Amino acid sequence: MIEFIVAAAATFLGLFVAFPLFLFVVRMLGMYTVVEERQCKVYVLFGKVVAIIDQPGLHLLWFELGPVAPIVNWLGKCHVLDLRLDQDYLRSQPVNSEEGAPMGIGVWYEMFVSDPVAYLFKNADPRGSLVANVSNATVRCLSNMRLADMLENRHAMSQAVRDEVSPKSNEWGYQLGSVYIRKVHFRDVGMIRQIEEKVVNRLRQVTSAIRQDGANQVSVITSTAERQAAIEFAKARAIRPQIVGAALNQIASEPPIAHAMFQVLEADALLQSQVELTLVPHGNAVLPSLLSSRPAHETPPPHPQGDLPSPSNPLRPVTGLDFLPPPFPSA
Repeated sequence: MIEFIVAAAATFLGLFVAFPLFLFVVRMLGMYTVVEERQCKVYVLFGKVVAIIDQPGLHLLWFELGPVAPIVNWLGKCHVLDLRLDQDYLRSQPVNSEEGAPMGIGVWYEMFVSDPVAYLFKNADPRGSLVANVSNATVRCLSNMRLADMLENRHAMSQAVRDEVSPKSNEWGYQLGSVYIRKVHFRDVGMIRQIEEKVVNRLRQVTSAIRQDGANQVSVITSTAERQAAIEFAKARAIRPQIVGAALNQIASEPPIAHAMFQVLEADALLQSQVELTLVPHGNAVLPSLLSSRPAHETPPPHPQGDLPSPSNPLRPVTGLDFLPPPFPSA
């Protein structure tokens, strides 16, 4: 157990303490260096660039630098540069259109280090200088343009800014990549409000025109439909007497059918008129029927003619069957 603990402690010290310390000493002696992807190392000794290593991987400095490799890390300096593509965005650069409208332009652009030596020694702040150069080029190249072109031709505007900035940025070792005008807007709040009011009024006018046009079309369709319906109803009213007359002429050829039909029509007209009717039984006088409807305890008044109803022939109740026509004779 003790041997296992001693072996584990020795392995831990060797892997996590001794080996990293050994690699640090070897690197400080200039034996090797590791360059990562899109990275550049510039070695400077006594104010002179002795090596530029921009290929990723493991590099033996004794083969790259020669006999100055052991002292370059002690008496010189190693500059580590990032060669990856970077980007920036400048918001609302103030320009004026040809019509005098105050506009703001947003510029998005890419950049990367193309010349490590020029980037390190030709400009103290290449990134800041590039930002200032892009801003000045935007104001200088895009001012006094027509407002319509400024709002529409963004590709041409982007190309003009890039052509203006690229030569100067190349001298500083900072290569300008893509340039894109992302936003063009008005900077005056009052002008923005006026444009919004005009747009709203125009939308209202267009909406009203569309609504009126729709109402006109609906009116045309409705009037056309009403005219066609009136024509058809007039045609129907014109041919109705002919159709009814032909039907009545055909019915009149059969007297029993005509008699029954007219009685049914007469009964239906009476029912629909909603008037008070007095129904009299068929084959009986009116007065005896009225006297028979009196209560039993009341003495009926004497009949002037003396023909009172007899018990053998009581009055039967009146039903709707009394008003139906007689049955047709069988064939």
